[in-house]
Amino acid sequence: MSLKKEIQKRLFSQFAKNETAIHELRYLFWECTLRCNLNCLHCGSDCTSSSSVADMPADVFLKQAEKISKTMNASVITVVITGGEPLLRKDLEQIGLALRKMGFRWSLVTNGLAYTVDRHLSLMGAGMGALTLSFDGLEDEHNWLRNSKQSFEKAQRALEVLISTPRLNFDVVTCVNPRNIDKLEEIYTFFLEKGLQAWRLFTIAPIGRAKDNSELLLNREQFTFLMEFIKKKKHEKEMYINFSCEAYVAAYETEVRDGFFFCRAGIHIGSILIDGGVSACPNIDRGFVQGNIYENDFSDIWNSKFQVMRDRSWTRTGSCANCKEYKWCKGSGMHLWKKESMELIQCHASSVFT
Repeated sequence: MSLKKEIQKRLFSQFAKNETAIHELRYLFWECTLRCNLNCLHCGSDCTSSSSVADMPADVFLKQAEKISKTMNASVITVVITGGEPLLRKDLEQIGLALRKMGFRWSLVTNGLAYTVDRHLSLMGAGMGALTLSFDGLEDEHNWLRNSKQSFEKAQRALEVLISTPRLNFDVVTCVNPRNIDKLEEIYTFFLEKGLQAWRLFTIAPIGRAKDNSELLLNREQFTFLMEFIKKKKHEKEMYINFSCEAYVAAYETEVRDGFFFCRAGIHIGSILIDGGVSACPNIDRGFVQGNIYENDFSDIWNSKFQVMRDRSWTRTGSCANCKEYKWCKGSGMHLWKKESMELIQCHASSVFT
């Protein structure tokens, strides 16, 4: 490691320590539904078209949001509406307008299947400021992963609608897997020609439906190929491209993302889950839930709990116990830990040690 990078890492480490101590909420994920119009092979939430868990009523969530707006700085908080597929709800516009009146910004995560011009205009009119579209490659690979023959066509339609609205802050996220990794250059060209400006890539974790499906996971060689691809494209600067915040990647830190890895779960990121559970990123093991809004207010839980995410010293076990990168990694992403066994289920850094 160069002296410059060593100094940068040490400064960033101190920054992360300070941010953890302050733990100001910046992103509030709301798992508004577990219903979905797709049946994706890699779904971390194992969503279905008719979930046995009812959607959270809008008034229940908005009541919590109003309390948060009175105890925290709503102007720095973005509410991220996720699912399931949020567009299956017909009340997103009413919810979005209510959030804007409280001072929050709000955004949406969607697979694009139900994203039409009319719904786009309606959501924009309700103050939607950002959106993330899931788009996993060219037609065959995308439709395979999304388990739908019409998914690519609908995602492409959604992309074209989004690109036509310059004032909307949006990006495309792609799940990189063994079926599409050899076509990353073609996918990149496809997006570039469409006019996409921001592309975020991530890998599939062995959780949810992907837990026992090894054909969805990258091997060591493929993961290194992905890192080299992102590194190369970032240097070309034709499109803003980034590796997601999912994990620490050792020597590729700052080469494949703009800064150093910092898992902000429970530090800047909180969530209200479908059943009222309070956690951080929705894909984190439910065993790490810190409370429930049907028993205590989100703000009280945020301020009094979450120590398991703010002090990660407990992660120095198993494969992390003697790892030379631990002081920078801190056990990787929270979504890669299982509460029952307290074991790390996937280590990205071990794939790229040099």
